Amino acid sequence: MEEITYGQAVRDAMREELQRDENVFLMGEDIGVYGGAFGITFGMIDEFGPDRVRDTPISEAAIVGAGVGAAMVGMRPIVEIMFSDFLTLASDQIMNQAAKIHYMLGGKAKVPLVVRTPGGSGTGAAAQHSQSLEALFAHIPGLKVVMPSSPYDVKGLLKTAIRDDNPVVFFEHKLLYSKKGEVPDTDYTVPFGEAEIKRSGSDITVFATSIMVHRALEAAEQLANENISVEVIDPKTLVPLDTETIVKSVIKTGRLMIVQEACKRGGFASEVVAEVVESEAFGYLDAPITRVAGKNIPIPYSKKLEAAAVPQVEDIVKAVKEELLQ
Repeated sequence: MEEITYGQAVRDAMREELQRDENVFLMGEDIGVYGGAFGITFGMIDEFGPDRVRDTPISEAAIVGAGVGAAMVGMRPIVEIMFSDFLTLASDQIMNQAAKIHYMLGGKAKVPLVVRTPGGSGTGAAAQHSQSLEALFAHIPGLKVVMPSSPYDVKGLLKTAIRDDNPVVFFEHKLLYSKKGEVPDTDYTVPFGEAEIKRSGSDITVFATSIMVHRALEAAEQLANENISVEVIDPKTLVPLDTETIVKSVIKTGRLMIVQEACKRGGFASEVVAEVVESEAFGYLDAPITRVAGKNIPIPYSKKLEAAAVPQVEDIVKAVKEELLQ
């Protein structure tokens, strides 16, 4: 095991897959000489050349469209969209083409496409570069949606995504790129659809995604000092979703809180609520389910307002205490 950053883990996963499979290649804006907006692909064009690390024009529709076509003829493209907000510019190519081609052609074609994209707030990038759009893509049948929270998971899940024959939308949080963690120096993958209990507890289950996993764990540590036992679940993938782990946890604790950075209205938290309400866990609930989520506003540019717009550790601590009083 070695300790590396989340960003390095992403780079290593792609480098190893490029070395393993000649059909894998990268496409995106400024990913070549410049190394991408967050430096993730820096140096890769020198190692693999411009045919396999392809700088593209500034057209998300063209980038993803070319990726879909390449995937259909046997390649395994990894497409980088500079900010997840810009996925909307390729919504037809992702939602109507990549997601549906296998089904509409009776299984005769497949689209092994990975769309990597940095999401979330915290960098002062304002409303058009700071959104969390995972629920939008989780709603579309035919797409797999991944949200890793650690260096270990981001490397293993990205390898799984690249080897998958289905289109995968792969969300990487900007603030996690510098976060360090232990990662094996051998080849490994992390399976889709298997959540992880990051912290075991008995008083309440907290389901959190991406960077909110870390804030939930920090909140759980603070609450432990007050003899409040919090169980934290990281789903890792939203599609497929490991409902079984969530249900078992709620049956044990009797309470559920979902923490997401995305705005509350129409967020993936609502899907988790529905899954639990429709399951055997519903009869074990001792209190209503709580959602701790971003405000229903565009992300502000102001640093203080930006922080106030999405859940922080203190918000989770406060919400857990309020939940336990019910």
